[in-house]
Amino acid sequence: MANRSKYAARKRRHHRLRKRVVGTADRPRLAVARSNRNMIAQVIDDSAGVTLAYASSLEADFPSDLENKVAVAREVGERVGKRAVDAGISAVVFDRAGNKYHGRVAAVADGAREAGLAL
Repeated sequence: MANRSKYAARKRRHHRLRKRVVGTADRPRLAVARSNRNMIAQVIDDSAGVTLAYASSLEADFPSDLENKVAVAREVGERVGKRAVDAGISAVVFDRAGNKYHGRVAAVADGAREAGLAL
């Protein structure tokens, strides 16, 4: 029963966040999806409904020698940040999808900042 209420609480936080966090052409949304094994990050223009940049730990050329999941998340953040900067994006709004800004979610944001994105 605890897992069900934990899932429901994250969903409530996610809906509450998405009321305010909207990606535009000037400042798209950096959405982070987190599972137990993988991290996915994408830069989305909500007004056009288009994904502008994408990075995931599931990519074929992703390094497998990283020491822990936080390092994997930071690498995903650096990759999506570099691809967004290459696409001409300098600033994004961060959508943490109802997750706490801690650990792997924060590592994605830090990696994107290191690549040159303003969050």
